Amino acid sequence: MCEACKNKAHTVEKSVSDPENKSRREFMANGAKIAAGVGLTTAFGAGLTAGASEAQAKDNAMAESTVRAWGADSKEGHFHPMDIKRRAVGPNDVKMDILFAGICHSDIHTVHSDWGPAHYPLVPGHEMVGRVVAVGSNVTRFKVGDVGGVGCMVDSCGVCENCKADREQNCLNGTTFTYDSEDKVSGGFTYGGYSKAIVVKEHFVVNIPDNMDLSRVAPIMCAGITTFSPMQHWELMKGQNLAVIGLGGLGHMAVKLGAAHGANVTVFTTTQDKMADAKKMGAKEAVLWSDEAAFKRYQASFDLMISTVPVPFKIQPFLNLLKLDATLVNVGDLFDMDGINGMALAFGRHSLAGSMIGGMKETQAVVDYCASHNIAPDVEIIKPSEIERAYQSVVNKEARYRFVIDMQNA
Repeated sequence: MCEACKNKAHTVEKSVSDPENKSRREFMANGAKIAAGVGLTTAFGAGLTAGASEAQAKDNAMAESTVRAWGADSKEGHFHPMDIKRRAVGPNDVKMDILFAGICHSDIHTVHSDWGPAHYPLVPGHEMVGRVVAVGSNVTRFKVGDVGGVGCMVDSCGVCENCKADREQNCLNGTTFTYDSEDKVSGGFTYGGYSKAIVVKEHFVVNIPDNMDLSRVAPIMCAGITTFSPMQHWELMKGQNLAVIGLGGLGHMAVKLGAAHGANVTVFTTTQDKMADAKKMGAKEAVLWSDEAAFKRYQASFDLMISTVPVPFKIQPFLNLLKLDATLVNVGDLFDMDGINGMALAFGRHSLAGSMIGGMKETQAVVDYCASHNIAPDVEIIKPSEIERAYQSVVNKEARYRFVIDMQNA
């Protein structure tokens, strides 16, 4: 009988090297147990290590962070890399790694303190698309890995009359804009999209459809919604005559969106070589501002006009082109306006109106509209080191038609 297992049928094999005459089977069994124990311990330890690493990575993504950004220290607009703080991810927040950020003429005006003294260091950028890397516990529309878009605002009170009407950009208690705006959460002033990452309340992030080219999405967050909103509010209809004044970042989106609405689009531009571009984008006609005969021909012709020009100009000659009871909507010139003839305005019962971006519901609507109608801005992709060159090109009317910074190539 085997003393090791107490089995009478078991034949004991003596080991010459085993002074205690243990069976080979016992030796092998013990070895197997040891080997198995080592394997389990190793696997268990690896599992603990992997789990700890994942937990640590999640904690790091949720924590306050220092990220690389590109900003200016003065109105001279000399951009350079800098480090900025992004707050920890709160229950209602989404954190994104920014993929692409558009350059708007508003960025240039703000950096140069054209609309009043800016707060430096200033990190502009209110057109961005990014990949979600962390979400708060109350977030329902996004998960890690999704793509989101952020536009011109990142907060509002949410309870005033305008916010409840989906007009957060007109918040009666003060909209928090994406950059150079008082930051009511973290203190100081907000930093924009010329950076590697951003933390934003979920309400102010739009969902990006899967079929969109991410390198061309960002400008829709400002140029798209700014020109789409007046078309919706003034109910642009198929077959109506729409005039777009200025063919730049905003103007070229107005042409594409107006054509998609089925309107007859006419572009007024100061740049000869943009006329062919306008027609490629869907305009039926393109007119130079210097063409006096064309201005006479188009008297009382337009159901809606959208002015995208970012600097003051003589607006009365364009008001004269409106039909009776029609409206010219200014979305570009945010300076003092003069030279308007009261008699002409009254006689034609014309309206001069203003419009600024759109609420979050409408911003999601324009993104979805562009996705379903295959509309995308015309862009030139640049590196952060090329921001100053891009600014000068915009000022010189050389942009064709929106510069977009590749933040992954930073």
